[in-house]
Amino acid sequence: MYRSSEAPVCCFNDAASAPVTPSFADRRRPRSDRREAAKTLCYSQKVRRYLPLVLFAVTIGAACCGSSPPASKARVPVPAGNFPSQISKMVCSSEAQKVINHVLGVTADVATPTWVGHLYSCRYQYPDGVMTLSVKELSSWSQTDAWYHMLGRQLGDISRLGNLGQGAFTTTNGSVVVRKDWKVLTVQISGLPAQFGVPPTSRADVADTVSDLILGCWAGD
Repeated sequence: MYRSSEAPVCCFNDAASAPVTPSFADRRRPRSDRREAAKTLCYSQKVRRYLPLVLFAVTIGAACCGSSPPASKARVPVPAGNFPSQISKMVCSSEAQKVINHVLGVTADVATPTWVGHLYSCRYQYPDGVMTLSVKELSSWSQTDAWYHMLGRQLGDISRLGNLGQGAFTTTNGSVVVRKDWKVLTVQISGLPAQFGVPPTSRADVADTVSDLILGCWAGD
């Protein structure tokens, strides 16, 4: 990850520079391939001005968007504050909504986000179901460990996911939980039908794909 004064954005605005968005067919490929497709959607405005650097960043994408072992703790992440961080707010932003709507092939009505107990959350309401995205902000490695493992016990940690954040798992109902620095993302899809999207795919695949897209955009604190 890197620090930047400019918040990361998901670029999906003008046709001249908009990258190709992965389809559900893309997402049935191995995770590493889907991660590469997702990463092309997300980069900072600063990097966007320097295309050669973008191309270089793609070749070493694992260094900036891939898994970073918790053992490397030389830089202390920003602790939870009175207001949600830009990283947390990104999951419910208009940019994220455009990308997620495009990838899933269904347009969501996103409710006003809530910020309670350092948990930032919003509901993506669809005609036939709902998906909830939330980010819990913590203030230490121990707090993050505790929250992450508590969700594992509460929701069921049935399958570990590699190359995603600093730890991730699939829950009993197919939702995905991911930790990165002192934040824990939950993509809750229990409110979606078993098959969802255009074309339809399993809701577990939806959770997997959305977490890929979000983690591809996360940078800094």
